[in-house]
Amino acid sequence: MTTPVLRWTGALRDLAQKDRAILERRLLRQTSDLVRLTTAGIITDVSQRGDAALRDVARDLGEPKADSLEVPRAKWRAALSKIPPDLRCALERGLRNVATVHTATKPRTIEVSPEPGITIIRRADPIRRVGVYAPGGRAAYPSSVIMTVVPARVAGVPEIIVCAPPTADGLPAQVTLAAAELAGASRVFAVGGAGAIAAMAFGTQSIPRVDRIVGPGNAYVAEAKRRLADVVPIDCPAGPSEVLILADGTASPAQIAAELIAQAEHDADAIAIAIVPGEALARAVLGGVAAEMASAPRRAIIAESLRRSGGILTASLDESVAFANAFAPEHLLLALSDPGDVAMQITTAGTICIGVGQSVAFGDYLTGANHVLPTGGAARSWSGLSTSDFMRFTTLQWVSPDARRSLAPDVAVIADAEGLNGHARAAWLSAVGPGNKSQPMEAA
Repeated sequence: MTTPVLRWTGALRDLAQKDRAILERRLLRQTSDLVRLTTAGIITDVSQRGDAALRDVARDLGEPKADSLEVPRAKWRAALSKIPPDLRCALERGLRNVATVHTATKPRTIEVSPEPGITIIRRADPIRRVGVYAPGGRAAYPSSVIMTVVPARVAGVPEIIVCAPPTADGLPAQVTLAAAELAGASRVFAVGGAGAIAAMAFGTQSIPRVDRIVGPGNAYVAEAKRRLADVVPIDCPAGPSEVLILADGTASPAQIAAELIAQAEHDADAIAIAIVPGEALARAVLGGVAAEMASAPRRAIIAESLRRSGGILTASLDESVAFANAFAPEHLLLALSDPGDVAMQITTAGTICIGVGQSVAFGDYLTGANHVLPTGGAARSWSGLSTSDFMRFTTLQWVSPDARRSLAPDVAVIADAEGLNGHARAAWLSAVGPGNKSQPMEAA
């Protein structure tokens, strides 16, 4: 394999137009007609025929026929008993850390009094039923089950539904079932793809309708979530995985190369970019990538990903920071000797890993920070998954009699200006009572 496996190398300011299209995700945003049409058909069919449509989709995909879409709890427990002890310990460690972090950041009920006699309460309540998509297909991701189910449980969601694609035995992957049992899911269904999203959005004979859908998935899952976002709220927009690395001369070329490889191995659409201060380090990173790929089990996927949307750029630190804020990456790694000030300047990243020698992989699995993050530039306005995504907020208001008399005149002024004299009268009656014909100011 030749060394230049990445699509381009050069200075940030000299990027060609075709390369800017990749950085701005214009090429990756173009969902194929096949994905759009297939997903739209599945959504319509599931909304009309429910379970029967799900079984037809499974048959068309060559999935084994199952007596029931729901996976009995005994199967989860059996799966947990079969996974290797070291894997169970690692998953439990990640689960504990995710629970700790998300408990600490859980929204609280807040009470405030802006004026004497006015009490405003913002009450945080858990959503009643949440749907989690656990990706399968080419690989199983127990970490994603933990990252979605545990925050929902911490938030107090009483019913957590998990849908995951079946494997050859008609059940989701053993490690997925094991993670569902560990994390505390309520029910698991062996349903994948766009059909699973539609089933959770509309409800079927077997799968209950949920109040929110979270979790990553393939292009069909992402398209289904996009189409159904006006039916049921979703989490942050999630597309191909991505990492942006800002490095200086203190960073190890081998470590930078390993971080690029780690994201590129997700799939061919993943984005992996590093910005370094000079050509010498850029060339060293390229050599490190080639060395890593020589023994990488997923090197075909990695090569395609890096060819299409990977690269090493050279730029000053100021240019790099400006680019990072414009790019809004899912993962930002600051492999810098003094990263603190730079981290404070970045306001549009899903998550920021700070310092030379750090790895995005720690956050993906064990630190307790959530790895369900906005991609494709969505970090400009979206945040990563948190307990807030599993809660809704109700405002409670109470105004004392004295405060009602004080507020009514100003309410009337604003209401009259808007031509809504019914509002003014309602405030006046609240202030002085229906049997009193005096104005609020006179009553006060």
